[in-house]
Amino acid sequence: MSEIRVVIIEDHDLSRIGLSAALQQVEDIKVVGEAANGRQGLQVLATAKPDVAVVDIGLPDIDGIAVTQRLKQSQDNADAARTKVLILTMHKSENSVMAAFAAGADSYSLKDVSLENLVQAIRTTNEGNAWIDPTIARIVLKQTRQPIPSEPLKTVEERSLANTRTISSLDTEAQQMIETYPLTDRELEVLELIVAGCNNLQIAEKLYITVGTVKTHVRNILNKLCADDRTQAAVRALRSGLVE
Repeated sequence: MSEIRVVIIEDHDLSRIGLSAALQQVEDIKVVGEAANGRQGLQVLATAKPDVAVVDIGLPDIDGIAVTQRLKQSQDNADAARTKVLILTMHKSENSVMAAFAAGADSYSLKDVSLENLVQAIRTTNEGNAWIDPTIARIVLKQTRQPIPSEPLKTVEERSLANTRTISSLDTEAQQMIETYPLTDRELEVLELIVAGCNNLQIAEKLYITVGTVKTHVRNILNKLCADDRTQAAVRALRSGLVE
């Protein structure tokens, strides 16, 4: 198994050190650099050339969106393998999410993600696929359904509508699966909470059922939606109209 080389750009020392220590324990991930601000981050990225950069938005000098934009621009004409960007932040406003993707971010996660899901996000991003936190997935899908303005755009926020990652509609096979094996009322309730970003324990508490029962419902939902994980299930639920 080849190692995924990661750089962490995070201004909070304890968060950065803790995340680095946690990721170093993962067999296929190697942290090859750290930075406490945007300028240092760009220098480390240029030197280390990691597979994935984990970048916070709220950096003290150059914010994470600008770091992402500069990194992607510097790689436009590069022959070397491109570094992919996973935004890891507390910011979940529509402007932040769309500006990050407009700047070239490959994936977006909130900081309250579990280590297991963060590792999966890094692996998914490294493979060239977008990993989107279920909590902010509806923001991305909402924007992809809006018409793209034809006039010239200048700011990062304005470019967000024109440059967002396109999420296509459900393929025919997946749509047929949903129609053939419709979700029960309880499964729809669980799915709505998955889209809202709840974990199994939170879902169990909200629906007054056991965690074991939640796991069974989640497994059935993944099977019926032909989804590999909760994030994909959330995206497909929003895309198909199962959840508004």
